[in-house]
Amino acid sequence: MKTTHSGTIETVRDKIVAAIKGTGDIVQATVDAVTQILATTIKDTGEVGTSVTDVIANVASGAIRGAVQVGADLGHAAKGVMLGVLHGSKEAGTAVLDTISHTAHVAIRDTAEVGGDVEAAATGLVSGAIEGAKELGVSAEEAAAAAADGALKAAGKVGSTTVETVRKAVIKPINGVKVVLKEPEMAGLGTD
Repeated sequence: MKTTHSGTIETVRDKIVAAIKGTGDIVQATVDAVTQILATTIKDTGEVGTSVTDVIANVASGAIRGAVQVGADLGHAAKGVMLGVLHGSKEAGTAVLDTISHTAHVAIRDTAEVGGDVEAAATGLVSGAIEGAKELGVSAEEAAAAAADGALKAAGKVGSTTVETVRKAVIKPINGVKVVLKEPEMAGLGTD
């Protein structure tokens, strides 16, 4: 069965809406729905590489849109999206940090598009990346930096106000982890 990209986004959105309404637990409902949809979709496509990133983008996009539709806390929803993507994609062999950055990028882009709380979403994405990193054997600091980086890159495409909002959200310690930002304008100029 072939599903169009927008069809996937709508399917995910509807499942997220139903899951959040059904349980009231935004984080767990989102984690469960995203994990299940992603695992099934990746298995059905039988492809790896670029198609997996497309699948992740569609699932993350649908989940954010579903959360906004029901007025859910986007911090909780974004955390659930990140955890769900990490759970659902780990068997696909995708690079964890790239997956985290890509997921954060899509989630922030879509949050901005639908007028959602970008600051809450950015905080939730970093929080989810930190929690997911522990399960996948990646350092919490690296996961947090990857999520912040993806979020800031997406914010940069939206505008300077969004960049400042995301930066403010991710520079605070989250889950006890200090996020070290990769400053694009400073890249390559400092010493490591």
